[in-house]
Amino acid sequence: MTPLARKRLGKILLNTAGVLVFLYAVFPVYWMVATGFKENDQIFTTEFVPFPTHFTFDHFERVLTEGVANNSIWLYMRNSAIVALGTVLIGSAFALLSATAIARFRFKGRGVFLVVLLVVQMLPAEGLLIPLYMMVKRVGLGDNFIGLIVTQVALTLPFGVWMLRTFVAAVPKSLEEAAWIDGAGRMQTFWKVLFPLVAPGLVATSIFSFITAWNDLVFALYLMSESEGYTMPVALQYFFGQKGVDWGAIMAGSTLMTIPVVVFFLLVQRRMVSGLVAGAVKG
Repeated sequence: MTPLARKRLGKILLNTAGVLVFLYAVFPVYWMVATGFKENDQIFTTEFVPFPTHFTFDHFERVLTEGVANNSIWLYMRNSAIVALGTVLIGSAFALLSATAIARFRFKGRGVFLVVLLVVQMLPAEGLLIPLYMMVKRVGLGDNFIGLIVTQVALTLPFGVWMLRTFVAAVPKSLEEAAWIDGAGRMQTFWKVLFPLVAPGLVATSIFSFITAWNDLVFALYLMSESEGYTMPVALQYFFGQKGVDWGAIMAGSTLMTIPVVVFFLLVQRRMVSGLVAGAVKG
């Protein structure tokens, strides 16, 4: 086999592997959406039904009109949005400032601090449930969105600091020094030079924080005792009843729950490309 043929074969195998991985990742999402439009006899059949033969909107209509636990589904969507957006805003601000300090300054205990962040990120969230629950209750933030947001920030902050630290360290310090020579202060340099260049990393951490807070079930279930404070993942648990599981409503609700995540990604992903070159040019 010639080198050119070997190279083409490698590309074909690599592309095939990529397609298989893509199908493996997308299939659960497709099955969720398709099941939401299936009739009950197609959902509970033992035969393989790859797509609905008769589309029905009954499951979506029931979720949207009847609600869950005597509350509208939009209440739970609003609660999830409050927690997710609050986590993104507060967590991103703390992560960016912490990452900048770690990447730009040398201080005693810096290495230990990074190791501690890594160790905390390795711990399962369920293992932190009891101590975080006791801390939130002790400061009087139980049954409160602020307590839930603070908890989500604590869970997502280590990852955000680690990722943004890499982006900040990759920005040449000479760009900041050039801004100082031109008369810019530290805050001007931070916002006009450093911030635009680390925007892609900030977008990536924001997406991670948003998805983590939006999909959280355990902390939202234990920190909120009233149904009016439940988020969407907790609300979907009500479709698991003693008489059976309403898979149609669960899949319809899960599909509706996925839409805000897609919208959030579409809104922030544009900042990724623009942030790669912004701030590196004078003027």
